[in-house]
Amino acid sequence: MHSRRLVLRFPKEIVDQPIIINLVRDYNLDFNILKAQIFPRKEGLLVLELRGSADDFDSGVLYLEKAGVQVEPVGQGIRRNEDKCYHCGSCTAVCPTGALHVKRPEMEIEFESDRCSACELCVKTCPVRAMIVTFDKALA
Repeated sequence: MHSRRLVLRFPKEIVDQPIIINLVRDYNLDFNILKAQIFPRKEGLLVLELRGSADDFDSGVLYLEKAGVQVEPVGQGIRRNEDKCYHCGSCTAVCPTGALHVKRPEMEIEFESDRCSACELCVKTCPVRAMIVTFDKALA
């Protein structure tokens, strides 16, 4: 099973077309939406994890590109500076994927980086700036 996180940018001319459903129907791909900003008659942004066989994945990405969607690998991530974090929980209130959550009964904040969509909401919310944006040069 091949899996990658991708950023898809939809030009305003195609934002209302059923492009993603075709990935499921025609290319046997599964997806998990991590972030979406789509407005009628404006550019759309979709961050998703796309999964399937390597051949189906490649064919699906080629379909997206031919349809006019700009496809980019997610080239950044988030990490937590354990020395700075004092487990206040502010980040858990804004984390859309549940990557940051309270471990009970310890009342400590756990960070599951594999669930992180790199939306950066936690970076802005953390009062001690324990959450840090990292850039993966292999994906850039």
